[in-house]
Amino acid sequence: MLTIFVNVVIVLFVILIAYSAIKIIHQASVGIVERLGKYHKTAQQGINVIIPFVDTFRAIVDLREQVVSFAPQPVITKDNVTMMIDTVIYYQVTAPFKYIYEIQNPIFAIDNLAATTLRNIVGDLELDQTLTSRDLVNTKLRVILDEATDKWGIKVNRVELKNILPPQDIQTAMEKQMRAEREKRQAILLAEGQKTATILEAEGRKQSAILTAEGLKESNIRTAEGTRQAKILDAEGEAQAILNVQKAFAESLVMIKEAGIDDKVLALKSLEAIKKLGDGQATKLIIPSDLAGLGGVFAALKAATEDSSSKPQS
Repeated sequence: MLTIFVNVVIVLFVILIAYSAIKIIHQASVGIVERLGKYHKTAQQGINVIIPFVDTFRAIVDLREQVVSFAPQPVITKDNVTMMIDTVIYYQVTAPFKYIYEIQNPIFAIDNLAATTLRNIVGDLELDQTLTSRDLVNTKLRVILDEATDKWGIKVNRVELKNILPPQDIQTAMEKQMRAEREKRQAILLAEGQKTATILEAEGRKQSAILTAEGLKESNIRTAEGTRQAKILDAEGEAQAILNVQKAFAESLVMIKEAGIDDKVLALKSLEAIKKLGDGQATKLIIPSDLAGLGGVFAALKAATEDSSSKPQS
């Protein structure tokens, strides 16, 4: 029974020794191995075998990029304004040996180094420059921290100013200033809108007046053109009427000539014309001076009458 117990104890001791001699390192991590209190090697990812009770793991170092946020720090600007600024630092361990043996508390060291460096940078800037120059402050702070932490095996990749908190009275004054700026921009935009509306309205009235004048001009031109055409047509009608009268008179003369009218008919027509003159309302009647001719006319009429009476009736 005692032999079984001893065997079990030996097996458990062997298992314990084997467990302590084997160490698994995860991905993106390394282990610092010390032998009898002195640095021995850096254990890489995977299974690592050490000598129990002789070799020990001092620390497991994470090689991934890490983020640390520091508490707000009081900073005084060049124009003596005290503000609270908190920072966020992104860093990565590049040399595990230096990270373990060159600095006792790297995070605490980075925090104090960032605070003092930030005070130096912001101390050369005024309040407005600090509020508007975040990128400048971030760049300067990252360069200084990266140079300082290089001997600690740390690479500072990026530094960001998380919050910049001026005093309450400064914040109130800034809010009033921003409100005044917004009201100013609003007034400017309103004035520009009214100006544009007035210009557009004037342009509309101008275009309307131009179109009205052009329409009136076109109407007058068309009216004058119509009047001119009407006068031309009237003149052409009168001319055509005169031509028709002259043509009819000429044709009547031709017809008279072709009919062979003798002196008797002409005398009769003359007598009828004199009769019409006598029937008029005129108080004076002018008789032709050629009375012999008038007598000849009566003689011709008498002869014509006798000839007509002496013809036998059928």
